Amino acid sequence: MWNAAESMPRAELEKLQLELLNNTLRRIGSVPFYKEALREKHLLGREIGSLADLRQYPFTSKSQLRDQYPGGMIAVDSSQISRFHASSGTRGKPTLVAYTKQDLNDWADLGARSLYAAGVRPGDIVHNSYGYGLFTGGLGVHSAIERLGAIAVPASGGKTQQQIVLLKDLKARVLCSTPSYALHIAGALAEMETSVDELSLNIGIFGAEPWTEPMRRRIEAELNLQAIDIYGLSEIMGPGVSIECLEARDGLHIWEDFFLAEIINPLTLEPLSEGEEGELVITTLQKEAMPLLRYRTGDLSRLIKEKCKCGRSMARMQRVRARLDDMLIIRGVNVYPSEIENILLKVDELAPHYQLVLKRERSLDELSVQVEITDDILARWAEVRDESLKLNELSERIKVLLKENLGISVAVELLPARSIERSQGKASRLLDLRRTQES
Repeated sequence: MWNAAESMPRAELEKLQLELLNNTLRRIGSVPFYKEALREKHLLGREIGSLADLRQYPFTSKSQLRDQYPGGMIAVDSSQISRFHASSGTRGKPTLVAYTKQDLNDWADLGARSLYAAGVRPGDIVHNSYGYGLFTGGLGVHSAIERLGAIAVPASGGKTQQQIVLLKDLKARVLCSTPSYALHIAGALAEMETSVDELSLNIGIFGAEPWTEPMRRRIEAELNLQAIDIYGLSEIMGPGVSIECLEARDGLHIWEDFFLAEIINPLTLEPLSEGEEGELVITTLQKEAMPLLRYRTGDLSRLIKEKCKCGRSMARMQRVRARLDDMLIIRGVNVYPSEIENILLKVDELAPHYQLVLKRERSLDELSVQVEITDDILARWAEVRDESLKLNELSERIKVLLKENLGISVAVELLPARSIERSQGKASRLLDLRRTQES
């Protein structure tokens, strides 16, 4: 293990968490937003005697962070801030996050701890295809690589053919990227007539977007590596909040000496028992510049507190199944893109590239799925001259699978390979045409 804290007995860990939590409560007292919220509940300046007492405290939402843009949530003087990062802001204003020097140092340490749990070792060459800039992925993983003593290749996103040349020539053992970009690299390998055997990859560390077990298996098969899920979000820190260990890959270890995790019912906001699925809520325990209290991540997961076979005692979160922000309501039925992905990737004839298109027809929302067919399947069908019949049969089969699993009818459009634009970073799975139609 990278740090002895990873195997700390739970009683000792919870005692440390309580101490750190009270420090956080004192720290947020200087933030006007929290000062007012805690005063309303008569909690300002109080210490708590148990972790369960945290349930008395209010939640923090992403919309509240945006309302405090740009710096209303910062708990330190501007002279102590060393860096800003931000979310993409695709649904409005970006969420701005500040870091002190100590925050950045802690982030690098937790990132190194995460990479080590995933099997990365000092001296390994790590090809980092996460985007650099305001997005936390690139610089967060880069700092972790250097803190660990590995060798960073700061490739960022894009220029995929050049990245493949670097992967071959530098013989990177580890690839870090979004899962969708990893598949894009795999597709580009085929276009360049380059065998995956010419690469030296052994481990892939993928995050920044929800992905399914079928997606994991597809990436592993196409890139000949072991795929590890890493979790983080810019509001809390960035990549390195939790990660799967290489030994078990059975849930993501949350670094509980820095983050206190809860699972709540997203509708009632009531806490759920261990093992129940709900919304992940995180309280920062050591963040200086922008501590957050009971932050609602919008991610659906479960918590597992039993000790992992790798020896780590910190709680594990089930890999994120879906994000509440991504949920679509189609004719009264809740649909998550990850559910559709899970179905599509079980169909052998389909490539792992798809897009959801949402339209409004006669005042009703209609969902269609555009998905690519693999080159070899199309070539095989063309040889026997029954391509049109096979396409119709496959389309109907997919419609039946979607109806059986989702409970609604979904239109299906089968496309040739490379018809859907490839992501250079986070995949954009939904094309919402409703506003365009209204205008």
